[in-house]
This record gives sequence, C-alpha cells and structure tokens, in this order.
Amino acid sequence: MIRVRFAPSPTGYLHVGGARTALFDWLFAKKNGGKFILRIEDTDTERSTKESEHSIVNDLKWCGLTWDEGPDVGGEYGPYRQSERVEKGIYQPYVDKLVSIQRAYYAIYDKEDMKKIVKKTFSSQEATLYKEKGHSVTVNFMVEEGKTIFHDLAKGKMEFDNSTFDDIVIVKSNGYPTYNFAVVVDDHLMKITHVVRGEDHLTNTPKQIMIYKALGWKLPVFMHIPLILGPDKSPLSKRHGGTSVSYFRNYGITSKAFVNYLALLGWGRKEEIFDPFKEIKEFELEKISKKPSIFDYSKLEWINGQHLRKMPLDEVMEEFKKWALINAKESLSWLEDEEYAQKVFEICRQKVNTLKVLYEFSYPFFCEEPPFEEKAREILKNECAPKCLGIAKENLSKLDEWSIENIEDKIREIALREDISKKKFFQVLRVALLGKTVTPGLFESIYVLGKARTIQRLSIVMKRI
Repeated sequence: MIRVRFAPSPTGYLHVGGARTALFDWLFAKKNGGKFILRIEDTDTERSTKESEHSIVNDLKWCGLTWDEGPDVGGEYGPYRQSERVEKGIYQPYVDKLVSIQRAYYAIYDKEDMKKIVKKTFSSQEATLYKEKGHSVTVNFMVEEGKTIFHDLAKGKMEFDNSTFDDIVIVKSNGYPTYNFAVVVDDHLMKITHVVRGEDHLTNTPKQIMIYKALGWKLPVFMHIPLILGPDKSPLSKRHGGTSVSYFRNYGITSKAFVNYLALLGWGRKEEIFDPFKEIKEFELEKISKKPSIFDYSKLEWINGQHLRKMPLDEVMEEFKKWALINAKESLSWLEDEEYAQKVFEICRQKVNTLKVLYEFSYPFFCEEPPFEEKAREILKNECAPKCLGIAKENLSKLDEWSIENIEDKIREIALREDISKKKFFQVLRVALLGKTVTPGLFESIYVLGKARTIQRLSIVMKRI
C-alpha cells in the first residue's frame, strides 16, 4: 500500500510551500488507494509551540487535507507527535543498536567549549559518568567513507560525497533525537513508501540514507519538488508578502480557490479553474513540474474571484460567515434577514475577488445609515448634491413597480435633464445610498435596497447636507 506523510515542525505557521507538498502527498495517496499521515516533528523543544501545531492542523483541515490514521482524539484522528513517541521510548532501541554495532558513539564535550569533543566512547555507563560530572553528551552517527547515491523522482540520479559531511548528531544533549534520526525511525516504523518534500530537504537525504542502511532498512522512494519562488525568483518569503495559509485565510481567500491555485503550482493543467479533489485520477506524481513555480498574488485573487462567482450562493455565504466570525469587527446579526442578505451577496460577489472585499461591499447595505468614506463626503459637498438627491427621491417614490428595468429607465431619464450633470448625478446618488464611490451596479443596488430603504437613505442624507 502507498503510504505518505506530511511532517511539519510546529515552529511557525503553515507555509504555502508546505501546504502544496501536503496537497501533492494527499492526491498521490488517494489516487492509489493509499494512506496520508500527519506527523508533528516537535523534537526542537525550544522552538516548537502548541499554538503553531494547532494553527497547522486547522489550516490543513481548512484545505480539506485530512489524514487517515493517528491517535484517537474524540472520535477523530489526531496527528502523531514525535515528542510523545520520545516519551514512549520508541527511538531508544535504535540508538542502542547503532552504538552496539559501533556505527554511533557517545560524544563527550568540554565543559567550557560546548563544540569541542574531548572523548568518544561506545560505553553508555562511561557516558553517564561524564554527564554526572557536568559534561554535555550527545550520540553521534559515524559517517563512512565513499559516496551516497540514490534516485530521486524529480531530479534523477543524485550523488553525494560523504566526505562533505561531519558525523551526524542523532541524540541531543537533552536526550531528544535530532530531525535526521527521528524521521528515519518514524518513516520506517510507519511503513512510509514515498517521501515527497521540498528540495530544501535534499541535503538531508544522504544523511538519512546512511542511517537507513546502517540499520538494515529498505529505503522509501524519494522525491524533492522545486520550491515556490517570489516574483524576483528567490524563495517565497515574508519580504514578498504573506506566505502562510492563515494569512490568505484572513485575507479572504476561499479554501477551494486556495487549493486550486496550489495545485496549479506544479500540476501542469491547461484548465486553470478546477477542483483538485475531483480530478484525482488525472494527478501523477512523476509529472509534477521539475521547474520552480512563481507565486503570483494577483493570479490567486483572480482565481478566488472566479470561484466566488461560480460557487452556489449558499456556499459563498457559509464561507463568508466563517471568515467574518474571525475577521469582521461587527456581529453577524445583520445577516439574519437571509432573503435580503442573499440578494446583497448575489450582486456584490460579481464585483469582488476576496471575502474581505465582499464584506466591504456588502456591509453598507445592512446599515441604517452607511459609513461614508472621505471621498464620498467630498462628493456630497458639491453644490448640486441637494438638487440631485431631491429629484431622485421624488421620482423613485413615484415608481409603482420596483424593478431593475424601471429603476434604470427612471435614473437615466433624470440624467438626461439639462439642469443635471449626468456624471455628478450618478456619483451623488451612489455615495448617498452606499457611502462609497465603488459599489455594485447602481441600478441593481437600488433594487436590492428596496424602495423603503432607498427613500429613507436619500431623506437622511438630504437633511444632513
């Protein structure tokens, strides 16, 4: 059975590169009827935090990347954690084995110089005595002479001269296993068949392969996919903008659009708007692009806009509510009139690309008096504003049938009057009703506001100016 794992360190937020790796792992496992496993690699006790772990887990769930096994947590799978496996003593037998066959040794360090090894020994008792005397002690794996050669699915034949590596610390002075050792033990015991990860891990692979071979274990298939780059073709980092999944969630990107865009960064599809989860049969690990992908923030926004317009309206509203619960300053009580809210969202989603802008566009529809942006206030100071609003109120009040067509006909009829500036009339009417210069279509907005709200808003603004 195909078994893959995503193994983040909980030392920060989930990076978009990590999310893409997890997506490709997940798609590969599902296509082949295999298992996708989540393992939290938290042996870096100084930098690992529960906050980061929770954030990573929640972001993966938001992306739809659930895992297939792990400790039972209230009826669902929790992730494996290396810290818990340390407590269970899972790694120690393999440390002892490497020492017993003299492929690893206890390194005793100078009390004054933590980098200077003063003695190497294969005796655990001797190492314990030195610890009691105040020396730091690690367990180091002995790098043999020669070369480490392996086949990488993305890069082909890879060859490393072992002389470029120092002996590898596999157990730190605090007793915790290091990354390169723990990952080998875990991947072997979890029967991982394919290790798919970013090419920034490439130099770790020969070290891990040496440990695999010393323990007499079969190697998994390795694949190191190219990194995601920023517009300047350097690895995507904070200097380019937001890089974490949580950043894009807060920015107002939907999970469907986000996963869609991640899939495009390496999955060479001609069709740009699609659902990767529905196209699993087309996914092939070997066809992932061998070239780095450029992260285009504008492209992601565009894709998100396409999804907002194509998704069922109920789904858009649910996505919005989840986003607003965390990011909106006001309560969501203004969405209680569901029929009215649906009409508002339908016209607003046609003009926006993110949930954040959807909020900014829709909120004025739900206020008794919309908040006016500074530019709108300036427009209402124009000497023609009272006249424009008075004429609009008078004519709209007389409309018997409140339809978009009738509203448009009446507004255009007024705009043709010789004593009215068409451009100023449209501007004044727009900002008086919604407090903004950029809104959904004016006629559609007036229709959705309804006759009573429209007349009320025009009356309020007329009194104020």
